[in-house]
Amino acid sequence: MSRTLVTGSAGRLGRSVVSALAAAGHEVIGVDRAEGTPADAAASLPADLTDLGEAYEVIARFRPDAVVHLAAIATPFSRSDQVTFRTNTQLAFNVCDAAVALGVGKLIVASSPTVIGYGSPGGWRPAYLAIDEEHPAEPWNAYSLSKLVAEETMRSYARASETTRMAAVRPCFVIAPEEWEGAPTQSGHTVTERLDRPDIAGVSLFNYIDARDAAELLITLLDRLPGLPNGEVFFAGAADALAREPLAELLPRVIPSTAGLAGALTGTTPAFSSAKAERLLGWQAKRSWRTELREY
Repeated sequence: MSRTLVTGSAGRLGRSVVSALAAAGHEVIGVDRAEGTPADAAASLPADLTDLGEAYEVIARFRPDAVVHLAAIATPFSRSDQVTFRTNTQLAFNVCDAAVALGVGKLIVASSPTVIGYGSPGGWRPAYLAIDEEHPAEPWNAYSLSKLVAEETMRSYARASETTRMAAVRPCFVIAPEEWEGAPTQSGHTVTERLDRPDIAGVSLFNYIDARDAAELLITLLDRLPGLPNGEVFFAGAADALAREPLAELLPRVIPSTAGLAGALTGTTPAFSSAKAERLLGWQAKRSWRTELREY
């Protein structure tokens, strides 16, 4: 049995990851200062991983085979820029440092599509659509910058480590199972409101992923890490856009700078491509708003 430690285990994505790992036969250790880690976890601990000594203590205590690092201030502008940047970058550094030093075999770090830079008040235009992992990163706020730093922190440790296999995942706008039933999403709006008001979902280019699909990608990635180049980065998104119209028509109306590029997004094609995950991992999202939203 593989022992996997999940940071941020009580979060929107963390809860689904804990349950999916446990169902797949992992012994799961949940770490989160907040309550809500699922009972599927074999153990849970309210540790403060922004303290390097505490990060070392947690990993030394449980000696996991793998760490899935999800803990972070999870949304832009929900805290001050200073707190967001300090917290997210310190978490990534501490977890990477402790995992490598203590011989953890596998480590996945959660990043974000926001590193691409959409929504910049100074203006933003994608280099191309659909956006993949080769697209230039242009973070413009403390949150997106902190996520890019987390990726680079992981990569720096991957270059130096001979034993720990690592990767980063950029999950699209995560929708937890209860949010299909009407619970508010991380933006405070329901899924239906995001569909009915393109100005809301358009801010994030209509990207999304069901938390259970993201969890399945993480499990697949853990299995495949030994055979991948160390330090890979993957987008993880649904196979369609969170929109009632094709993005070829809708996206230029919401983000005029995408005119001339959005035509590549035919049919229900999303703005972010998960083709790399499909190619290297054999993973595809199974769920969409069309299968999960009751009203549809």
